[in-house]
Amino acid sequence: MRNDSSPDPSPEPSPAEVSGQNIDLLIANRLLALRQSQGLSLADLAERSRVSKAMISKVERAQSSPTAVLLGKLAAGLGVPLAQLLTEEKGQPKRLRTRAEQEVWRDPQAGYLRRQVAERQAGSGVEMVEIELPRSVQVDYPRWSGKPYRQCLWMLEGELRVDYGDERFELAPGDCLDFGVDRPLVFKALGRGACRYLLVASPE
Repeated sequence: MRNDSSPDPSPEPSPAEVSGQNIDLLIANRLLALRQSQGLSLADLAERSRVSKAMISKVERAQSSPTAVLLGKLAAGLGVPLAQLLTEEKGQPKRLRTRAEQEVWRDPQAGYLRRQVAERQAGSGVEMVEIELPRSVQVDYPRWSGKPYRQCLWMLEGELRVDYGDERFELAPGDCLDFGVDRPLVFKALGRGACRYLLVASPE
């Protein structure tokens, strides 16, 4: 018989949360593999991404928990989608991808939350990502150096400002914005609370 004064057992973490415990190691392995596959030295990637060689080395050794802004710079320098730094290379995507199987990553500083809803499809190159930005948080991404791709953003909750180069857009729930990664990007949560949106990325 259970004693009511005994503490409740800790809830079992979801698969997405368990995978998140090793996210720094995953990012380290993916960054190193992508850099080496392109034949880039630390100095080469540092020049492309404007991230110091020391910081890149720390990330590759899993000695630093990178932020969304830092990952964006590294992905831009490598010319790859951000998802390639946050998810493992897999075979044929599953037809059904349950919520518990969708990888989740949280920015260690800003609290930005990224959920990989649908993996990048080998044939079409399409992927779906859900983003949640806490109140007043801003995330900046540089222009991608590799092959550009398109993004379609659908607002789900809250208010969001998107700076696409010199253009500025303010979005409310239900709004949809089409843009690319060929210009610097800034995402900023507006209003009194967090905002949540869905990004669908596809090749140009």
